Amino acid sequence: MGNDTGSPYAPHTPAETDAMLDAVGVEQEADLFDIPSPVRFDDEFGIEARDEQTVRAEMRDMLGENDDLVEFLGRGHYDHYIPSLVDHLADRQEFLTSYTQYQPEIAQGFLQVLFEYQSMLVELTGLDVANCSLYDAATGLGEAATLAARVRSTSGSHVLVPEQLRDGKRGVLNNYTDGADLTVESYPMDDGAVDTAALAETFDDDVVMVYAESPTVRGVIEDSLAEIGSLADDHDALFCLGSDPIALSVLEEPASVGADVVIGEAASLGLGTAYGMGMGLFATREDFLRQVPGRLVGASEDESGRRAYTLTLQTREQHIRKERATSNICTNQAWVALRAAIHAATLGPQGFVETATECIERTESLAERVDDIDGITAPVHDRHHFREFVARTDQPAPAVADDLTAAGYAVHAIDDHRIQLCVTETNEGEIDGLVETLSEVVR
Repeated sequence: MGNDTGSPYAPHTPAETDAMLDAVGVEQEADLFDIPSPVRFDDEFGIEARDEQTVRAEMRDMLGENDDLVEFLGRGHYDHYIPSLVDHLADRQEFLTSYTQYQPEIAQGFLQVLFEYQSMLVELTGLDVANCSLYDAATGLGEAATLAARVRSTSGSHVLVPEQLRDGKRGVLNNYTDGADLTVESYPMDDGAVDTAALAETFDDDVVMVYAESPTVRGVIEDSLAEIGSLADDHDALFCLGSDPIALSVLEEPASVGADVVIGEAASLGLGTAYGMGMGLFATREDFLRQVPGRLVGASEDESGRRAYTLTLQTREQHIRKERATSNICTNQAWVALRAAIHAATLGPQGFVETATECIERTESLAERVDDIDGITAPVHDRHHFREFVARTDQPAPAVADDLTAAGYAVHAIDDHRIQLCVTETNEGEIDGLVETLSEVVR
């Protein structure tokens, strides 16, 4: 078909455009939109044209104004070493330029990697189904809550979450539950872990889901997961567990403690600390197969008997299912899931366990060194920790954190007298400097 518009992306002739405008009763395409004047494009971007060298120099100068800090930050975003193989493979054009793998005949390689990603999550969680994938852990939690409301056999509207929950995650959950007529309630924590006695008192038959984390937002390894799972089962509620792939390689298998859904942040594989960019994992039981948000890749055979992969279920397709859609998730994280699969395959089972074991040993060692500093007690919680821990400072924690920042180290100040420190293999070499500086700023 001819195209007189001059655009390869709008293949309508002027006559066709006029016919469509006439059919809807407007004179021009601009009449189809109501764009306020302040944000309406006026054919000028106001950006002076520059050559590549000048732009690179300006960007380098601008980025150079950022603080150059050694980060000991965690609380949901973790920096692990990403093998160079991840970039080399993920940046291949057949992966990098792919949008969504709707056409299996031209996307077998990508689909296979996503299938392997799902399979790895199934192994780590012990559950039957994993999708590929969600935006981040927060959306995973929201999707778990609405799934619970759909599948629970009796009526109920309460979702229970720990009182020590990252604000951003709680905020996203509130948005989800508000639209689903659910109510979010907090249950108490005891020494950084679930207060199971208080949780039991909070439970009633109106609870549709209980959420717990291991490790928690404070790095505590939860030791009461089986008890929480039993409480949920006794009240016909779903048990949702939050974790991450590296931790799952050494902690209790979620399926064995009664978890119905596992959500979490998988960005520590393939992404590291991406400052807002995440990847949410979501795994559940086969009973809820057709309730899973996002997409699932399945394996089958083609007409010649060869193993083949395809997008099997896309239950989120609201543009097809409309009000029957299970989710309003409008895209997936296929490329970052691919990166996670490559990273996981590079580590292998032994590499997973070694990385996770070091997350425990390294954290314990740092806590002991921090505890030796006068004016600090670490860890605050008398528990096992993974990657991070909370320390109590005699001096105001915000002031301690500010002094550390001035000296080149970033930590979390989580209240008036508590800071939180996170250590992985990427900042391990800076521990001596952190401890020395911390001992100076708390004097």
